[in-house]
Amino acid sequence: MALMLGALSILTFWMFGLGILLGAAAIGTALAARRPDTPGHDPGDSSAGIVRILTGIAGVAFGIVFLTAALPHL
Repeated sequence: MALMLGALSILTFWMFGLGILLGAAAIGTALAARRPDTPGHDPGDSSAGIVRILTGIAGVAFGIVFLTAALPHL
C-alpha cells in the first residue's frame, strides 16, 4: 500500500497539495509496516521498505517544489 501511495503522490504532485498528502500517507504507512511487531513483517526485506519510503519522500518533495513555483503566479 505504501508503494502505491508513493507512486500516486509522484503522479499527482501537480494537484496543489494532493501529492503532498499522499506522500505523507505513504511515508506513514511504510514506517508502520517496518515496525517489528507488524504481522507479516520480514526483517530481511529492508530494501523494499526503503523504496516505499523514498517514493513517499519524492512525492512530498515534488509537491513542495511545484507549490513554491506555482503559488506566486496565482
